[in-house]
Amino acid sequence: MNETVLIIACGALAKEIVEIKKLNSWAHIKIQCLPADLHNRPEKIPAAVKAEIQKYESDFENIFVAYADCGTGGRLDAVLEEYDIERLPGAHCYEFFSGSKAFTALADDEPGTYYLTDFLARHFDRLVKKGLGLDKHPQLMSAYFGNYKRLVFLSQSESSKLKAMAEDHANYLGLEFVHKHTGLDSIEKNLQEQVVQWRN
Repeated sequence: MNETVLIIACGALAKEIVEIKKLNSWAHIKIQCLPADLHNRPEKIPAAVKAEIQKYESDFENIFVAYADCGTGGRLDAVLEEYDIERLPGAHCYEFFSGSKAFTALADDEPGTYYLTDFLARHFDRLVKKGLGLDKHPQLMSAYFGNYKRLVFLSQSESSKLKAMAEDHANYLGLEFVHKHTGLDSIEKNLQEQVVQWRN
């Protein structure tokens, strides 16, 4: 089957979306990922997504964007409106991995929460320590994390190794560690709903 649908995805979701594609045998879907480093520069996400849309729009019947708002303040939605393209729901990946209701409960329970996913736990040193300059300027720790009280690890896999890594990261930041397993159900359900539309 020819690839007729393009998913433009955050690189931080690549592993999970590829796994969902494989589990559902979606041979008609192509996945194109943008650099996960954009997590630290959300103001660059709308232009990066727009460039990918313009690059591929004539090659695919449908395009879907596997980003939440991700700190763009509605600017990503403004881009997607131009092309009548939909994206994952919610403000960020933590919300669509856990589901809006569960995430709201977590946020209400403790507003001062820092979140990690499997990807961020795996790449913490590159994206957080080095990305925020904490490796060279540890005195910045209080500026970045002084208002946080806990770290919640939202795991997609059952990896004990990743859980241990996430707990180490919480200790490094001086935060209480909490683990909540999300799996892939929420994001998979959203993508499955889109696939029904793409096949109609």
